[in-house]
Amino acid sequence: MGAYDDIINLPHPTSVRHPRMPISDRAAIFSPFAALVGHGAAIEETVRLTDHKIELAEDEKAVLDERLRRLLDTGGEASFTYFLPDERKSGGAYITASGVLKKIDPLEQCAVLTDGKTIPIEDIIAIEGKSSGNRLLDG
Repeated sequence: MGAYDDIINLPHPTSVRHPRMPISDRAAIFSPFAALVGHGAAIEETVRLTDHKIELAEDEKAVLDERLRRLLDTGGEASFTYFLPDERKSGGAYITASGVLKKIDPLEQCAVLTDGKTIPIEDIIAIEGKSSGNRLLDG
Protein backbone atom coordinates (compact mmCIF):
# COMPACT_ATOMS: atom_id res chain seq x y z
CA MET A 1 0.00 0.00 0.00
CA GLY A 2 1.39 3.38 -1.11
CA ALA A 3 1.38 6.66 0.80
CA TYR A 4 -1.15 8.30 -1.57
CA ASP A 5 -3.43 5.39 -2.42
CA ASP A 6 -6.29 6.98 -0.49
CA ILE A 7 -6.35 10.17 -2.67
CA ILE A 8 -4.88 9.05 -5.97
CA ASN A 9 -8.24 8.40 -7.66
CA LEU A 10 -10.18 11.36 -6.21
CA PRO A 11 -11.36 14.08 -8.66
CA HIS A 12 -9.27 17.27 -8.93
CA PRO A 13 -10.58 19.84 -6.41
CA THR A 14 -12.27 22.91 -7.94
CA SER A 15 -12.68 26.11 -5.94
CA VAL A 16 -16.17 27.47 -5.54
CA ARG A 17 -14.89 31.02 -4.98
CA HIS A 18 -12.13 31.23 -7.60
CA PRO A 19 -12.80 30.35 -11.27
CA ARG A 20 -10.25 28.27 -13.18
CA MET A 21 -7.53 30.19 -14.97
CA PRO A 22 -7.77 30.07 -18.78
CA ILE A 23 -5.09 28.03 -20.55
CA SER A 24 -3.76 31.14 -22.35
CA ASP A 25 -3.12 32.88 -19.01
CA ARG A 26 -1.51 29.78 -17.58
CA ALA A 27 0.95 29.77 -20.48
CA ALA A 28 2.15 33.25 -19.48
CA ILE A 29 3.19 31.92 -16.09
CA PHE A 30 5.65 29.56 -17.73
CA SER A 31 6.97 31.94 -20.42
CA PRO A 32 10.75 32.39 -20.57
CA PHE A 33 12.25 34.94 -18.21
CA ALA A 34 14.09 37.80 -19.93
CA ALA A 35 17.09 38.16 -17.64
CA LEU A 36 18.79 40.74 -19.87
CA VAL A 37 15.99 43.24 -20.44
CA GLY A 38 17.17 45.88 -22.91
CA HIS A 39 20.22 43.92 -24.02
CA GLY A 40 18.87 43.45 -27.56
CA ALA A 41 18.13 47.18 -27.85
CA ALA A 42 21.64 48.02 -26.66
CA ILE A 43 23.15 45.76 -29.31
CA GLU A 44 20.97 47.32 -32.03
CA GLU A 45 22.07 50.81 -30.91
CA THR A 46 25.73 49.80 -31.05
CA VAL A 47 25.36 48.40 -34.56
CA ARG A 48 23.51 51.50 -35.86
CA LEU A 49 25.88 53.49 -38.06
CA THR A 50 26.42 57.24 -37.95
CA ASP A 51 28.32 59.59 -40.24
CA HIS A 52 31.27 61.73 -39.20
CA LYS A 53 30.93 65.49 -39.58
CA ILE A 54 32.80 66.94 -42.55
CA GLU A 55 34.88 69.97 -41.61
CA LEU A 56 34.95 72.61 -44.34
CA ALA A 57 38.09 74.61 -45.08
CA GLU A 58 38.05 78.35 -44.33
CA ASP A 59 37.75 79.29 -48.02
CA GLU A 60 34.76 76.92 -48.40
CA LYS A 61 33.14 78.52 -45.34
CA ALA A 62 33.67 81.98 -46.87
CA VAL A 63 32.05 80.88 -50.12
CA LEU A 64 29.17 79.38 -48.16
CA ASP A 65 28.66 82.64 -46.24
CA GLU A 66 28.61 84.61 -49.49
CA ARG A 67 26.11 82.20 -51.05
CA LEU A 68 23.86 82.47 -47.98
CA ARG A 69 23.91 86.29 -48.20
CA ARG A 70 23.15 86.16 -51.91
CA LEU A 71 20.30 83.70 -51.30
CA LEU A 72 18.94 85.98 -48.59
CA ASP A 73 18.93 88.93 -51.02
CA THR A 74 17.26 87.02 -53.87
CA GLY A 75 14.70 85.21 -51.70
CA GLY A 76 14.80 82.07 -53.80
CA GLU A 77 14.06 78.56 -52.62
CA ALA A 78 16.98 76.26 -51.96
CA SER A 79 17.89 72.87 -50.54
CA PHE A 80 20.30 72.90 -47.61
CA THR A 81 22.34 69.78 -46.86
CA TYR A 82 23.59 69.82 -43.30
CA PHE A 83 24.89 67.62 -40.51
CA LEU A 84 22.46 66.63 -37.75
CA PRO A 85 24.28 65.28 -34.67
CA ASP A 86 23.01 62.01 -33.23
CA GLU A 87 21.42 62.33 -29.79
CA ARG A 88 22.64 58.95 -28.51
CA LYS A 89 26.14 58.44 -29.86
CA SER A 90 29.00 60.23 -31.58
CA GLY A 91 28.46 61.18 -35.20
CA GLY A 92 25.18 61.92 -36.89
CA ALA A 93 23.53 62.04 -40.29
CA TYR A 94 23.43 64.36 -43.27
CA ILE A 95 19.94 65.52 -44.13
CA THR A 96 18.49 67.93 -46.65
CA ALA A 97 15.88 70.57 -45.92
CA SER A 98 14.25 72.73 -48.58
CA GLY A 99 12.74 76.15 -48.19
CA VAL A 100 13.11 79.87 -48.59
CA LEU A 101 15.77 81.55 -46.45
CA LYS A 102 14.01 84.07 -44.21
CA LYS A 103 16.97 85.42 -42.23
CA ILE A 104 20.39 84.69 -40.85
CA ASP A 105 20.44 84.88 -37.06
CA PRO A 106 23.89 86.24 -36.09
CA LEU A 107 23.38 85.57 -32.39
CA GLU A 108 22.45 81.90 -32.79
CA GLN A 109 24.65 81.46 -35.90
CA CYS A 110 21.85 79.76 -37.83
CA ALA A 111 19.87 80.12 -41.02
CA VAL A 112 16.12 80.48 -40.46
CA LEU A 113 13.75 79.31 -43.18
CA THR A 114 10.27 80.76 -43.73
CA ASP A 115 8.69 77.59 -42.30
CA GLY A 116 10.51 78.23 -38.99
CA LYS A 117 13.19 75.55 -39.40
CA THR A 118 16.58 76.61 -38.09
CA ILE A 119 19.82 75.20 -39.47
CA PRO A 120 23.16 75.85 -37.75
CA ILE A 121 25.38 77.60 -40.30
CA GLU A 122 28.47 75.66 -39.22
CA ASP A 123 26.71 72.38 -40.07
CA ILE A 124 25.71 73.31 -43.65
CA ILE A 125 27.90 71.65 -46.29
CA ALA A 126 25.91 72.25 -49.50
CA ILE A 127 23.25 74.56 -50.89
CA GLU A 128 21.41 73.87 -54.12
CA GLY A 129 19.24 76.59 -55.64
CA LYS A 130 15.77 75.38 -56.61
CA SER A 131 14.84 77.95 -59.23
CA SER A 132 17.92 77.68 -61.41
CA GLY A 133 18.89 74.14 -60.43
CA ASN A 134 22.51 75.24 -60.07
CA ARG A 135 24.81 74.01 -57.34
CA LEU A 136 25.72 76.89 -55.06
CA LEU A 137 28.17 75.01 -52.87
CA ASP A 138 29.44 71.47 -52.75
CA GLY A 139 31.12 70.15 -49.59
